[in-house]
Amino acid sequence: MTVRILIADDHQVVRDGLKALLDIPPRFQVIGTACDGREAFALARKLNPDVVIIDIAMPELNGMDATKRMLAEMPGLRIIALSMHSDKRYISGMLQAGALGYVRKESAFEEISAAVEAVSQGNVYLGEGVAGVVVNDYRQMISRGNTDDIDPLSAREREVLQLLAEGKKTSDIAARLHVSSKTVETHRRQIMLKLEIDTVVALTKYAIRQGLISLDD
Repeated sequence: MTVRILIADDHQVVRDGLKALLDIPPRFQVIGTACDGREAFALARKLNPDVVIIDIAMPELNGMDATKRMLAEMPGLRIIALSMHSDKRYISGMLQAGALGYVRKESAFEEISAAVEAVSQGNVYLGEGVAGVVVNDYRQMISRGNTDDIDPLSAREREVLQLLAEGKKTSDIAARLHVSSKTVETHRRQIMLKLEIDTVVALTKYAIRQGLISLDD
């Protein structure tokens, strides 16, 4: 059976390269590409792919929150994170969001195709250099009694935080989220209260630490 794939990455060269590599019927079929998490979510709803390959650090809606949103509506979807990042905040964030696979962008095509094969069958696939990070994080979690801080923000607040950290104006955020500017301001105040942060600069630093945005282009 052909595995139908949706690719989401904010760099066109990556999207085009993955499509050229993976669009090999009857084994795989790339049915669509998206340039950010919001478009990925919309296309996943429209096209109903078997597997989504998604970057993490994307504008508008990052890969972690896009993954959560997709799986909330389409629990049978299989998601692979494809990222240049290999530190635990990104890996743990994607796995906690529900991704079954995590592969680094510099991986060979054979590893990416193996990841697609594995997750399409419901199996977990951790690429080279990723499994060790997961194991070490698990050991640390056990040693501290699983006392990780719980994210205090709602899904909508995380979305607003990302857009604020990307430098979007209140009016632009309101237009993107189809809400009023007053609602955006209310979210901003709530975010600052919950995080005990009082400047946009500090909010941006928090967003970077949480993996919502990246300093890398």
